[in-house]
Amino acid sequence: METIILFAPLVGAIICGFGWKFIGEKAAMWTATGLLFLAAFLSWIAFLTFDGVTEQIQILRWIESGTLSTDWAIRMDRMTAIMLIVVTTVSSLVHLYSFGYMDHDPQWRDGEVYKPRFFAYLSFFTFAMLMLVTADNLVQMFFGWEGVGVASYLLIGFYYRKPSANAAAMKAFIVNRVGDFGFALGIFGLFFLVDSINFDDVFAAAPTLAETTVSFLWTDWNAAELIAFLLFIGAMGKSAQLILHTWLPDAMEGPTPVSALIHAATMVTAGVFLVCRMSPIMEFAPMATGFITVLGATTAFFAATVGLVQTDIKRVIAYSTCSQLGYMFVAAGVGVYSVAMFHLLTHAFFKAMLFLGAGSVIHAMHHEQDMMNYGNLRKKIPYTFGAMMIGTLAITGVGIPLTGWIGFAGFASKDAVIESAYVGTDGGYAFWLLVIAALFTSFYSWRLMFLTFYGEARGDKHTHDHAHESPKVMLIPLGVLAVGSVLAGAIWYGSFFGKTNEVIKFFGGKYGEPTHELVEAVAERSPKASKLHYVMESKPGEAAIYIAPENTVLHEAHYVPTWVKLSPFVAMIIGLATAYWFYIVNPALPRQLAEQQRPLYLFLKNKWYFDELYDVIFVKPAIGIGRFLWRRGDGNVIDGSINGVAMGIIPAITRLAGRAQSGFIFTYAFWMVVGIAALVTWMSIGGGAH
Repeated sequence: METIILFAPLVGAIICGFGWKFIGEKAAMWTATGLLFLAAFLSWIAFLTFDGVTEQIQILRWIESGTLSTDWAIRMDRMTAIMLIVVTTVSSLVHLYSFGYMDHDPQWRDGEVYKPRFFAYLSFFTFAMLMLVTADNLVQMFFGWEGVGVASYLLIGFYYRKPSANAAAMKAFIVNRVGDFGFALGIFGLFFLVDSINFDDVFAAAPTLAETTVSFLWTDWNAAELIAFLLFIGAMGKSAQLILHTWLPDAMEGPTPVSALIHAATMVTAGVFLVCRMSPIMEFAPMATGFITVLGATTAFFAATVGLVQTDIKRVIAYSTCSQLGYMFVAAGVGVYSVAMFHLLTHAFFKAMLFLGAGSVIHAMHHEQDMMNYGNLRKKIPYTFGAMMIGTLAITGVGIPLTGWIGFAGFASKDAVIESAYVGTDGGYAFWLLVIAALFTSFYSWRLMFLTFYGEARGDKHTHDHAHESPKVMLIPLGVLAVGSVLAGAIWYGSFFGKTNEVIKFFGGKYGEPTHELVEAVAERSPKASKLHYVMESKPGEAAIYIAPENTVLHEAHYVPTWVKLSPFVAMIIGLATAYWFYIVNPALPRQLAEQQRPLYLFLKNKWYFDELYDVIFVKPAIGIGRFLWRRGDGNVIDGSINGVAMGIIPAITRLAGRAQSGFIFTYAFWMVVGIAALVTWMSIGGGAH
């Protein structure tokens, strides 16, 4: 079954890419979509029937080189099962949605067959992501990692006639290569230190790595810290964390279904998956995980501030994705990997629905993406409005305070992240930035709803008058994702953020009674801890995630002060009230505030000037060096030398040789005498004559 799940998208990609000429466009596209739905159906069976025991399913013998020996195998554990349902469910719905969205694509050209190519790219993207999440070793994971990068390049630049799309595809590809270099160094380091890249061997060696020192960049490092940091560099690029985040908003140049696939369930969550998968290493690298926590919180705050002033509906949701990824990394950084995976799961549902809902709005408005040209659309597209409302309620975290799980999906998972951050950072930097980011998330999410569906109609009157609901093939995926956005948090709250023993049991592993020191450490933070039947894994690698015995964040997060539990809800209410005041009660206020705070507005509008800064530091110098090497190196040195030889020396030699071939007998006799004299001289000087 797992093999079918993995290879069904690849078969669909091959059929769409090469077989459509024989079976027709529609047949190829429906075949690829049907195979994705088959993979999704089998993935849910695998997830719901998984017994918690890790299994390796060998596909073939892959690499044998010296001490490097590895198979191509599927690692089936709880983390894999979670990612299978996330990737295949969203991808299958995106395939179905694309039938309606791409059918009216304005980039279509007469006589150009592009739809099978688009579906082939989607299916290949899904296959590469499944290769990544089912990997049983780091080389196999890196293969899927790079496959996702190639597929994203093809999808983001799908509108290859648009210069902006080509630039965005190149930007995504290049920025991700920076992170991938760090990931590759981490893999090299692990093989150097452990002599293996198989997960079981690497996880078993984690305690040893924590006691090993390695030299790198002219200094000594703790091996576990260095490896964890290098692996996170790879995660930074793929999951668009601050510094390597600039490619993510520009990826909106691709078709809207691509945005949903990349931003919700696949590419951007790969980095979170990597950090959680490598939890046995991360648990022995407190400095690296501290860096992950700080950077994740900073990213969540940064992206939320930029989302406040964006007017392109897809870019608002894109920066929301960047912000939510920061939440996931904070959870992983403080050691509650199950909570990071929980937010990854719920986020996949409501973010995919928001993107597909935005695509439905764009479709209704004849591909207008500026929210300032929307307004009063809720009666024109009621089903899309309902889906977008559910997605907004989910991402802003609407629920019943202090219950933990009675609410929309984002309520359960986001609150779990914030409560864990409070414990993991002692109520410090990361906790407060996440709370502020929650307030900003509520503001820009409701701002999107109010500008799009409420108020007066703005922009082109003809476009508004002819706005219409999307076809059923686009609305059905929204309905399915709406169910997940409502129920996912409540259903799996206990499995991901319940008692520690419940969580570890859900993710698999062996258990042991706590040490006396552990109970005392927890009791200092919570009087109830002494009565806790706390369980833990006996050693790294025996479960999908590893929680070190001294890591008590998951337990303590359930006993945070009441005000901490209420803080995300209060932030959500403040953001909602402010957005309502700005865009419903007093619509002139936002413009007035932007004019009064012009420098701040421009700072946020220009995304903290990261692109401009990188342009000065990296892009322009690189172009300058390239131009210098082209003109001076290639032009003057290489071409100059070749041209000099070709235009000067060679003709001279040719003329000399021509003169030697005069046609007169005495000329040939002269050269024979010269040759004999040279030969006699050489033999005499060289000692050849006796």
